[in-house]
Amino acid sequence: MKKHIHEIRDPVHVFIRLDTDEREVLDSRPFQRLRYIHQLAMTYLVYPGATHRRFEHSLGVMELADRVYNVVTNPHNIEHESVRNILPAYESIEHKYWRRVLKIAALCHDIGHLPFSHAAEEELLPEGWDHERITAEIIRSDEMQEIWKKMTVTPKADDIIKIAIGPKKAKEQTFTDWETILSEIIVGDTFGVDRMDYLLRDSLHSGVAYGKFDQYRLIDTLRILPKSEDENASTEPTLGLAIGGIQSAEALLWARYFMYSQVYFHPIRRIYDIHLQDFLQNWLKDGKFSTNIENHLAITDNEVIVEIRKAALDTKHPAHVPAKHIIEHKHFKVLYRRNPIDQDINSDAVKFVYNAACKKYGDKLVRFDEYTQKGESQNFPVLDHGKILQSIGLSVTLKKVPVVAAGFVFVERDRLDNAKKWLEKEHDQIIEPEGEKD
Repeated sequence: MKKHIHEIRDPVHVFIRLDTDEREVLDSRPFQRLRYIHQLAMTYLVYPGATHRRFEHSLGVMELADRVYNVVTNPHNIEHESVRNILPAYESIEHKYWRRVLKIAALCHDIGHLPFSHAAEEELLPEGWDHERITAEIIRSDEMQEIWKKMTVTPKADDIIKIAIGPKKAKEQTFTDWETILSEIIVGDTFGVDRMDYLLRDSLHSGVAYGKFDQYRLIDTLRILPKSEDENASTEPTLGLAIGGIQSAEALLWARYFMYSQVYFHPIRRIYDIHLQDFLQNWLKDGKFSTNIENHLAITDNEVIVEIRKAALDTKHPAHVPAKHIIEHKHFKVLYRRNPIDQDINSDAVKFVYNAACKKYGDKLVRFDEYTQKGESQNFPVLDHGKILQSIGLSVTLKKVPVVAAGFVFVERDRLDNAKKWLEKEHDQIIEPEGEKD
């Protein structure tokens, strides 16, 4: 008798379970390619244990998505008629269909990732393309359509795409309230399971404690709630919490802040992303990855690493210099980093220092990196004794979670000592806002 439920050992979730139909997705070319795409690009050059791949992350996202679905659609956890009206009947054919779509969307949400994941994606794809668009093209491909058709519960490709990508990226699609909730389970700013899994997984493999939170308590207390009961505010449904999970949510959002500030925006990690971008722009045809699906499936981190090693040894290779920075671990060094004192004087202080350093040393010897968190994830509805309240009003802790912001100016390492002396001398004049300069 054939086995219908398959178990995969996982260091984060212990076991991940999927049925035979879902196993067909796992065995497909697009999904197997994720075995060779690092989850955290070249972070392993800073945190040696961070060698995990998109493959296991995607399995983890599926596991968490299924858990969340079971909790938020359980009739015992539905306490508002406005929410009950958008849900399919529990354990109905429709309910089983959307569970299938959600699990497949969770599995497939990353199949469009370029080599080394997010590193320089905007600069390395043609205008109008991102990894989500490539994901959609793969889900619609003949190869994957054959898999969808053979499933016992047959998902529609367009439904998988909508739930995997969400309304922010699938702007040409119309979403029902129910479909918006399902996509939020995967890619939501606050409680998306994509984020839950990468925080837990990246923390484990990086060897840091910052990304940990009580995933079990958090998921058990998730609820679909109106955004507000205020007649003058939005009442559309969203993911929120029962009051008993507020501390778990606090831990999640602080984990996100600390992982960004301590791991994802570690300056050496960021400069390796920049050196990688420089390498790829000099090596790839026209400086861009191909959006042809067959070409996409044919290139992974492995092919890039082989070429980096070749380029580092070949002085005539067009990408020799950035390849050498990577292979010999001779990355550019931090000359300047964003700080609150300078930000109070000039919110563009990082750019001002970068521009001044380029004029002084030339743009080939200076690099720039800056990021500010977009969107608000600290405010969400909380069910407290039958009333819908806002998390910001209930939690002093959530009010204090800072916005994630980082900024660096890097300089070629042999120029660092000279550049530091120059910046120390010229600092005040460099960061002075334009309108205040003589």
